[in-house]
Amino acid sequence: MIPYLIGMVPDMPTDRIRDHAGQGATTVAAHRRRLRADRARQLADLLRHQLLTAGFPGGALPHESILATDYRASRNTVRQALDLLRAEGLVERQPGVGTVVVAQKYPHGLDRLMGLAETLREHGHVTNEVRTMGPVPAPAPVADRLRVPTGTDVLYIERLRRLGGLPLSLDLTYIPLDLGTALLDADLENTDVFRLLEAITGQRLGHAEITLEAVNADANSAAVLEAPRGAAVLMLERLTHLADGRPVDLEFIRFRGDRITMSGLLHRSL
Repeated sequence: MIPYLIGMVPDMPTDRIRDHAGQGATTVAAHRRRLRADRARQLADLLRHQLLTAGFPGGALPHESILATDYRASRNTVRQALDLLRAEGLVERQPGVGTVVVAQKYPHGLDRLMGLAETLREHGHVTNEVRTMGPVPAPAPVADRLRVPTGTDVLYIERLRRLGGLPLSLDLTYIPLDLGTALLDADLENTDVFRLLEAITGQRLGHAEITLEAVNADANSAAVLEAPRGAAVLMLERLTHLADGRPVDLEFIRFRGDRITMSGLLHRSL
């Protein structure tokens, strides 16, 4: 483990603290609590990265005193950082053992156009529970994105996707019906839609436009994903095109935020 220096703010005289502190933070004690909370958040971010990249062999974190030395932080700051990670469900404290990693997040790349089973093939078998499938009139936003007349039937598919039996995402998909009809008898339980679309069209998929944001799970989505109601989920909106530019797949995917992490390789260009 490479030790990091947690950001330190030099102590300030009491009168300076009172001069520069905002409303509700006018005491030395409040200033120190804020600094400790800031440092704990910084440390939690560093430890989270190591948790998610197998940086702790055997799954056990070093003792609090070692973490305090390595990161030049106080024991109270270390405990507060570990509390933040516990609240995220990433670690827990086991008597006689210490703090151990109890949750794994699976990597989902944002720099390659791949289906979920293709993306996570090294981590296990992805299965799909098809909850709903059939033609529906295209709402205006869907019709606009897929370039079909509003009200034209499109194929709607709703799938609960699992990895190793654990709910990972809830996918809502819209596909033009001239392509979607061929999917009605396809093995959607074990095959990515991307592969099926390429087989149906005889074309490779070309590119996709994506939007990623955090949203709170509604009661229904939370129940389906077996997540706490109101829990944060990662919402990925993706419009996928064939190599010839035709849009063929509009998806709204809700990922459990505690089981997936998004990453990509970005190149700077001006």
